Amino acid sequence: MRKPSLLRELLTELSINVYDYNCHVDLIRLLRLEGELTKVRMARQKMSEIFPLTEELWLEWLHDEISMALDGLDREHVYDLFEKAVKDYICPNIWLEYGQYSVGGIGQKGGLEKVRSVFERALSSVGLHMTKGLAIWEAYREFESAIVEAARLEKVHSLFRRQLAIPLFDMEATFAEYEEWSEDPIPESVIQNYNKALQQLEKYKPYEEALLQAEAPRLAEYQAYIDFEMKIGDPARVQLIFERALVENCLVPDLWIRYSQYLDRQLKVKDLVLSVHNRAVRNCPWTVALWSRYLLAMERHGVDHQVISATFEKALSAGFIQATDYVEIWQAYLDYLRRRVDFKQDSSKELEELRSAFTRALEYLKQEVEERFNESGDPSCMIMQNWARIEARLCNNMQKARELWDSIMTKGNAKYANMWLEYYNLERAHGDTQHCRKALHRAVQCTSDYPEHVCEVLLTMERTEGTLEDWDIAVQKTETRLARVNEQRIKVAEKEAALAQQEEEKAEQRKRARAEKKALKKKKKTRGADKRKAEEDDEKEWGDDEEEQPSKRRKVEDSTPSAGEAQDREPEAGLLGKSVPVDVDPPSKQKERAAALKRDVPKVPHDSSKDSITVFVSNLPYSMSEPDVQLRPLFEACGEVAEIRPIFSNRGDFRGYCYVEFKEEKSALQALELDRKNVEGRPMFVSPCVDKSKNPDFKVFRYSTALEKHKLFVSGLPFSCTKEELEEICKAHGTVKDIRLVTNRAGKPKGLAYVEYESESQASQAVLKMDGMTVKENVIKVAISNPPQRKVPEKPEARRAPGGALVPRQIYGARGKGRTQLSLLPRALQRPGAPAAQAENGPAPRPAVTTSAATEAPKMSNADFAKLLLRK
Repeated sequence: MRKPSLLRELLTELSINVYDYNCHVDLIRLLRLEGELTKVRMARQKMSEIFPLTEELWLEWLHDEISMALDGLDREHVYDLFEKAVKDYICPNIWLEYGQYSVGGIGQKGGLEKVRSVFERALSSVGLHMTKGLAIWEAYREFESAIVEAARLEKVHSLFRRQLAIPLFDMEATFAEYEEWSEDPIPESVIQNYNKALQQLEKYKPYEEALLQAEAPRLAEYQAYIDFEMKIGDPARVQLIFERALVENCLVPDLWIRYSQYLDRQLKVKDLVLSVHNRAVRNCPWTVALWSRYLLAMERHGVDHQVISATFEKALSAGFIQATDYVEIWQAYLDYLRRRVDFKQDSSKELEELRSAFTRALEYLKQEVEERFNESGDPSCMIMQNWARIEARLCNNMQKARELWDSIMTKGNAKYANMWLEYYNLERAHGDTQHCRKALHRAVQCTSDYPEHVCEVLLTMERTEGTLEDWDIAVQKTETRLARVNEQRIKVAEKEAALAQQEEEKAEQRKRARAEKKALKKKKKTRGADKRKAEEDDEKEWGDDEEEQPSKRRKVEDSTPSAGEAQDREPEAGLLGKSVPVDVDPPSKQKERAAALKRDVPKVPHDSSKDSITVFVSNLPYSMSEPDVQLRPLFEACGEVAEIRPIFSNRGDFRGYCYVEFKEEKSALQALELDRKNVEGRPMFVSPCVDKSKNPDFKVFRYSTALEKHKLFVSGLPFSCTKEELEEICKAHGTVKDIRLVTNRAGKPKGLAYVEYESESQASQAVLKMDGMTVKENVIKVAISNPPQRKVPEKPEARRAPGGALVPRQIYGARGKGRTQLSLLPRALQRPGAPAAQAENGPAPRPAVTTSAATEAPKMSNADFAKLLLRK
């Protein structure tokens, strides 16, 4: 009962989003298990029209079709499938299957030519493949050796010689086989080519071995290999290494861009170039740069206009991630349409199509894009600006250009000086002085960012071209406008100063509240001590035989005697059970003893020459009694530990961090993977050991702070949501590679998470489906991961307001003044400072007191200080 419901669910998902790759794969597998061969074929055809299929999917499809092929028509159908399969990716195994299957049809008309044609194309495609090309050469030779005809010997000789001239793995075995097979001595030219190929093989071996040792997708190794091949410059080998890299990195847009750029600039072969561009947009349909390059390549190679227009329509339905992507693809298409127009004619079909496309672009951005992203992606109206320039410069239609600019200004751009100056320059070049003056007058009234600049342009124009009346009007308008701007700036400055004053007052109130709270706490503590003393006195009055308490109390840490001390004191008890007073060291000796205890705390030396084999561990629980013993098993899993150096305070308390030194550098590198591991309920931070004095800019942050289109940022999660629960929600929309729940330093969740998908398309689909979802009664927000850049705080400095008063550029934050600005004078000696000077429109400042008695505190002795501090 479950499979039919699952089938309906998959079909529903595909009807909503036809670009769901995983849904296509699941549907094919389910239908294949059900034995629905006709439906499986249809599902595979639909998927292959949208996506290129992997080698595994193609081989599975081909094997199913081969098993069902009964006659010649079925064989032709299989041949067509093979032709489609070899176009998606470079797959030696598919070419080998193709060649072997064609051998089965050798008895048909033209069968021999078909087999040889398939093998020759296979050699052209993958014959240079260092590790997998050998199988194609051997299969071709075996086929030719099996044919009974006079010319076969020469054909086999030719294949041996061609193969030995190419650097391939196991070349020595092929040469030995040729020597054994050939009845005649091997020609000297063949031996020379073989030796030359061996030398080339030595140059390629490091790159091939790097690929063999690395794990998929091996992008860095392929990039290095590509750089090497491009320096050599053999087009066939460059093309081959790009194709090999794309088999494992087909979802990397930058690799497709680099490959297509190489073909556009170097080979310029129409069929090859357009094929690669087409495959690029099928693999990464969400990347607008690939679609734009595809349109340019089609135009460059003279593709029919209907085909280009159809490709553009496909791009619009590709599901871009950002609103600006739609603006970019529209811009590319509009540029193409503009290049088709012959502007020497007053009117043409191409010009009308261009104007119609501009109108449609504006409607599309307003309706489709703005509805989806809550923005049009074109705040500066660049498309409308280009349209206005085309109408003014190429069509001599200033009336239409002015209408467009009026529309641009009504969309929130009238406050920007650069927009008005752009319009003014267009009028200067293609309009008249009257409209220039009108534009600048409007700019003076509306501009809010750089009004002085607009006013200067207006005055310059009137000084050059205007009459006295025009000059007077311009001066009057500019002076009035600038006076109003200055008034507004003064008000803003006053408001900022008032806010700064309020913030200072709030900070002072918080400071007083903390002081009062602290004093109240101290007062309660003193009352408690007095109460205890009174109770003790009462007990003594009723015959208590205990000794008198010393006048000065010990510190809390020393108040409780140890077991040994208690035993030593027992014999000192006097007659009748009364205790003899115990001698108490004077304060000077107590200070010396405390200093000695501080000196006894072992200092932890750090050898910076061992930074490469040392890691720094922080955010550990302070409650750890023996950090070195507790952490050793954890880090010994990474390698042999030489030493663990925990850091203690002067009182001997663990400070929550330590250094772990290993015997080998690789162990230290492996230990970095323990970062954020939970230790006693807290995430342990593990970072490289770096001397900050030598590297002040060094910062350790594991995660990227740039735009990552395959990663999502989820906010609003309930604190009880676990990683497994979130993964269960996210995996319904694609393959989840990693999930990271954001926690604070104590390991408590913050309701945030990062979810990494396998591809950008899966991430974009997950945003559409998960944003606004309810999880445990919490509405979550989901977006593409694009953390804001961290701003460097400005230095607080004063600036002068237009009225002359100093206005602070930066007010104090929520914590008030910095710690370095705290007063170290006892509160009993503090005097309220003079009030800060107000702005000129505020209350007059009080006259300053100039007498020294009012400004200076009376000199006091140490005894006076002690009395003040000990006052109850």
